[in-house]
Amino acid sequence: MELIRRPRRLRVNETIRNMVRENHLRVENLIYPMFVMPGEKKRVEISSMPGVYNYSLDEFILALKEVVELGIPSVLLFGIPESKDSVGSGAYHEQGIVQQAVRLAKEHYPNLYIITDVCLCEYTDHGHCGLIEKGQVLNDPTLDLLAKTALSQVKAGADMVAPSDMMDGRVAAIREMLDLEGFTNIPIMAYSAKFASGFYGPFREAAGSTPQFGDRRTYQMDPANGNEAMLETDLDIEEGADMVIVKPAMSYGDIIYRTKERYGIPVAAYNVSGEYAMVKAAAANGWIDEKRIVLEALLSMKRAGADLLITYHALDVAGWLREEG
Repeated sequence: MELIRRPRRLRVNETIRNMVRENHLRVENLIYPMFVMPGEKKRVEISSMPGVYNYSLDEFILALKEVVELGIPSVLLFGIPESKDSVGSGAYHEQGIVQQAVRLAKEHYPNLYIITDVCLCEYTDHGHCGLIEKGQVLNDPTLDLLAKTALSQVKAGADMVAPSDMMDGRVAAIREMLDLEGFTNIPIMAYSAKFASGFYGPFREAAGSTPQFGDRRTYQMDPANGNEAMLETDLDIEEGADMVIVKPAMSYGDIIYRTKERYGIPVAAYNVSGEYAMVKAAAANGWIDEKRIVLEALLSMKRAGADLLITYHALDVAGWLREEG
């Protein structure tokens, strides 16, 4: 009699399914993105991202209490400045909103791992990630400002910097600046494969960073290209990146997989604002099981090769994982 292969034997109950499960979500995998802004007693919900807020510094510290109690090890900080200008000076000012937030966070929760986003778009009045001349985004003159931004954040107490601007050579510029100033132990998590995606819309509402003219396709990557993502990652690693980000995540599992297989270094998948908003909207309408969908989506990123998950779902996921014990 011919033998029948029966993979279902290892699915027969929850115990054996847990024993042979290939990928796992753990709270240690989570990085929670947070937005800070000037003012007091402000916790402003982002309309397109239910459950995500812009926090004044006093409210930010209160919100961190829940992050820490849930066991989430790290946050990724974005700042909304009081005013903007053409050179994004709020990004690298010693008393910039992110710099203040980092100092406060380290004062209250010294063991929380603070990652800071390094970019100019939230701080420029034109909304682009670099300096502008005659309608063009200037690459090389922007690099010094990005390096100054990273240095000011690290001096404030940031544990890691994450350049998201997609200017050529920015990782090298930041690495050189940090090393010259004695911060050789501060790692860089580069947004290496960052695509010019339609999934960023809600973030631009949150950060007030919609470009005032044109778009970001001259520096963020074409969603049609995979080999280009490998080139960008090659360059960032050569320049000193310790970790890399693939952004967005849900539609770019192939890029996560290729990155992990090719380089073997830690890879973070950024589960971006539009992905979050779609899940929240569908769940609010009763069309999907939110918990099941979120956990499945994040597991798919782990399965593709992600080590870390940057996600606005982090608080919910940490709570669900705790419930499951």
